[in-house]
Amino acid sequence: MDATVTGNGVETNRSPGGLVTALAPIMREADGAWVGWAGTPDLDLDPFDDDEIHLVPVPLSDAEVQSYYEGFSNGTLWPLLHDAVVDPEFHRTWWNSYVTVNRRFATAAARAAAPNATVWVQDYQLMLVPSLLRALRPDLRIGFFLHIPFPPPEIFAQLPWRKQVVEGLLGADLVGTQRTSDAANILRSVRRHTDLTTRGSVVTIGSRWTRPERHVRIAAFPISIDSGSISELAQTPEVVERAAQIRRDLGDPAVMLLGVDRLDYTKGIRHRLKAFGELLQDGSVSVPDVTLVQVASPSREQVEEYKVLRDDVEVTVSRINGDHGALGRAAIHYMHHSYPLEEMVAMYRAADVMLVTALRDGMNLVAKEYVAARTDLDGVLVLSEFAGAADELGQALIVNPHDIDGMKRAILEAISLEPREKRRRMRALRRRVLDSDVQHWAASFLGTLRAMPVRESHV
Repeated sequence: MDATVTGNGVETNRSPGGLVTALAPIMREADGAWVGWAGTPDLDLDPFDDDEIHLVPVPLSDAEVQSYYEGFSNGTLWPLLHDAVVDPEFHRTWWNSYVTVNRRFATAAARAAAPNATVWVQDYQLMLVPSLLRALRPDLRIGFFLHIPFPPPEIFAQLPWRKQVVEGLLGADLVGTQRTSDAANILRSVRRHTDLTTRGSVVTIGSRWTRPERHVRIAAFPISIDSGSISELAQTPEVVERAAQIRRDLGDPAVMLLGVDRLDYTKGIRHRLKAFGELLQDGSVSVPDVTLVQVASPSREQVEEYKVLRDDVEVTVSRINGDHGALGRAAIHYMHHSYPLEEMVAMYRAADVMLVTALRDGMNLVAKEYVAARTDLDGVLVLSEFAGAADELGQALIVNPHDIDGMKRAILEAISLEPREKRRRMRALRRRVLDSDVQHWAASFLGTLRAMPVRESHV
């Protein structure tokens, strides 16, 4: 929920994300509360109700947005947890701010939670909250879900505060990750940085000489999307017509390639452009028969690495268009802004080939959105093996984005795939995405959390 101050008071806008879609009905039924930042610095609001959900805003100062959010969360943890795709920065002032803000969230959650309530903490910005919250409220059942990857311990060990972060996570009863490899990496870091006992996916809190206080399970719960709603939207006459119009606006190319990403260095956009540029250069494809549409939503525009990335991408697009385009016939159509869901679904329906070439990604829901939108069983998904979605969407053409020649071969295979093989692959992909939607993900995690045995602390 984003809140802004206007002349008429405070106005709120709900996030359209899948997490809200999944949890809102559960929270209404359980009379739950949503504890989170209001999205505007230096805005201190009292708790309020919106759409039958109790909202508890947690304030952040402008300085904390810089040090806690842009700093430690996105300048330290984000690159580190994505296998240090770029070098993380380690600053003690950022860490101190992270601790302060996590403590504030834990305090707010402790005040909002009913006796013996279930609290579900979300993502890397709040990795200390489980332990801080448990110290305040040992009666609570606490879950934590990490939406992004967790690296091998050899990489995570770079973090000066690695032990504190691991211990923060272990305040939860259940820690969920996108992939089994992420869960395994957390367990390996637990063994490396603590003296706690692990067995399978379970960490025992306490020592072999004392009665265990409790157990923590660390396991994969791959997130999904509201696939049914996207599938229905893709079949509406407005979206079908808009998809056809997009093709006409592009000059009716024989093949439309599509990339949809936040403009982030983890998404492999530069690798994708390099592969496409080389295909044009060596004559494997040509304009106007084949065109690439690249949507790059703005992201963290005040961070230097993101400014450099944008410059690199836009220079590369301009060079490829200059070398291979013509008047009214661009090789790459590049848009650096966001679109509403209806427009994105129309683009998915219009695209012959979807390119998801992340260098490292927790899940990548764009891949699942594309599949959900292809009610016509047409289209081919080219998917990075380093995206969590690759574990579930094996009927995609799986690529290593660092292997430019391999990616070129996959794109050419996608373009030339026989219609019958396209339908076979897409039918299998859709079955998986429609059966395992975001509501199924939430129910699976919460069901496992509620089944966890709880033993109160002896402290």
